[in-house]
Amino acid sequence: MLILTTLQARFSKFSPSSSEEFSSASRSVKPGLICCGIVSAWTWSATLLQSSTAAYTFGLSGPWWYGVGGTIQVAMFGMVAAKVKMNANGAHTFLEIVKARFGTAAHLLFTFYAFLCILVVCGSLLLGGAATVTALTGMPTIAACFLLPIGIAVYVVFGGLRATFVCDYSHTLILFTIIYIFIFRAYGTSPALGSPSVLYNLLVQAGNETPVVGNEGGSYLTMKSNQGLVFGAATILSGFAGVFCDQIAIASHPQSTTKAYMLGGLSWFAVPWAFASCMGLSARALIHHPDFPTYPNPLSASQASAGLAAPAAAAVLMGKGGAVAVLLVVFMAVTSAASAELIAVSSLFIYRTYFRPKASGAEIVRVSHYFICFWAVWMGCWATIVAFLCSVSIFFRIARSVAIVDWATQPRGVVLSPAVIPIGLTVTWSKLTKAGVFCGALIGACLGMIAWMVGCWKIYGEINVANLAEPYSAVCSGLTGLLFSGIITIVVSLMKPANYDFSGTRAIAILENTAPLPPRSVTEIPAPGTGDVEKSIFTSHSIHPASSDSVSVAEIDDLDPSSLMRIFKRAAWYSSILTFIVAILVPLPMFFSHYVFSEKFYAFWIACTIIWVFMSGTFCVILPLWESRHEICTILAGLFRLLKFQRRSHHK
Repeated sequence: MLILTTLQARFSKFSPSSSEEFSSASRSVKPGLICCGIVSAWTWSATLLQSSTAAYTFGLSGPWWYGVGGTIQVAMFGMVAAKVKMNANGAHTFLEIVKARFGTAAHLLFTFYAFLCILVVCGSLLLGGAATVTALTGMPTIAACFLLPIGIAVYVVFGGLRATFVCDYSHTLILFTIIYIFIFRAYGTSPALGSPSVLYNLLVQAGNETPVVGNEGGSYLTMKSNQGLVFGAATILSGFAGVFCDQIAIASHPQSTTKAYMLGGLSWFAVPWAFASCMGLSARALIHHPDFPTYPNPLSASQASAGLAAPAAAAVLMGKGGAVAVLLVVFMAVTSAASAELIAVSSLFIYRTYFRPKASGAEIVRVSHYFICFWAVWMGCWATIVAFLCSVSIFFRIARSVAIVDWATQPRGVVLSPAVIPIGLTVTWSKLTKAGVFCGALIGACLGMIAWMVGCWKIYGEINVANLAEPYSAVCSGLTGLLFSGIITIVVSLMKPANYDFSGTRAIAILENTAPLPPRSVTEIPAPGTGDVEKSIFTSHSIHPASSDSVSVAEIDDLDPSSLMRIFKRAAWYSSILTFIVAILVPLPMFFSHYVFSEKFYAFWIACTIIWVFMSGTFCVILPLWESRHEICTILAGLFRLLKFQRRSHHK
């Protein structure tokens, strides 16, 4: 990553020394790479481990609902992203938009929500990754919690947001490669399975031996799963909180934002669906195989809740190579998502807002570097705290499903759902008022917390650590916080509606003038002996100190409001259709009909996962290369000429 960033700085017009490049990739990232970044940043360790555990616990409904829980939010955020480009194209984070529209108090409120979101996400990432690393290698959990974020901080500090996108590409390439390997192994070449029909018969046997409570006939081969449906609702609610605090919408060109989110939503869905349908169900089917890690017993409650279903299946399907593959793919998931969080936290840092309003771009980059280093260490500390809380949860004998992992992820929906609708309305609704924002976010949060406790008490009869981690409790809280915050925000605003024209948010200035400057051609290298050879080779226009004078957004992008409105409407139609298909049209008829899959329909289901994941790989792996072919050729040509020149100079 360091080498790629160095080559980019020397042979292209972009340099991470610019604050615009560091924090928002100069708003020039193409749709394919944005799509790849969405898939990579949204593929956490929990995406692979928790979705596999859901399949192991609930059956084939688990991977589907986990996929729905992230896909529809990504698609819907495409609408918000289009509005961001229309009404605040100069913004680096949504917090800037809040401050420009509602002032300091609202800015501090949502700064709290933003940092809280990143804190919850970081704990989830490192907890899942460290648990897998510990299980497969024996490394102490605390060591893994610290080594992962500190190592990631190195290339984030050096390369900024674009470095995370480029690194995301390599992570996504490895991710899809390993998913393909496991799919071919499980459904084609494994002596333990080798075909969907064998897996089907083993799952039928597993349903007869250990039926799933709430599933039709106790089968693992049905969408009629009460626990799976509630798990899906909890995942959807927590997913809204994560996606709507994202920074990726800022990093793309206005015309590419919505397209990128469309492709990203479709592509990400295949990751938990295909991976968990393969690994989670294989783990359930292979319990009686002699190579299963806990043979002849199934995984214990603590092992399953720690996300070890996928590593257990990999150990049977591919032996030590399977364990290495799972370790690698989890490591890729942790690093890609954690790098996005580090860049996000650096952009949320309030140094320029409250301490040095006239700070130059170079100064902001330097302070961001310091804060990234601090946050990397704090991530390790926080993950250690979460790990301790999980050990306490084990002490209290949390005995069902994914409770331990959920304690790192469920609070996201519980505490952050009240901020989702106010955030979305801030950039989309002109009648929104400051009073509406505060009442919706704060009262919604209080009602959500009350619903969490009351729901836990009414459903389980007791409020304790274990019961608060259950999906039913999380759904009570997240749904209450989301709906009531929206209702309160809208009602209070309509009592005395504003008539905001977004002129204040559109006036948000870009920190530095990032208008394209042509990279220095290698043909401009002076002849040997002029004394300026070193300087001309290793300096390009892109790394000259940028002016600290702010420039208006209008000077950077000539945006056509009518075009952006068309993009917004297209995103609205797309997100509505996708949500209807994946959340209603496909799963609910099978749920209410109590249908149990036949062998042929199960084979068709598996074929759909394979086709979808191959399409996703095409969007994430091939499309970015095609879109950036000219830039890649330019960098390779510059490197070739540089090496050729150095060789000629050496001979002379």
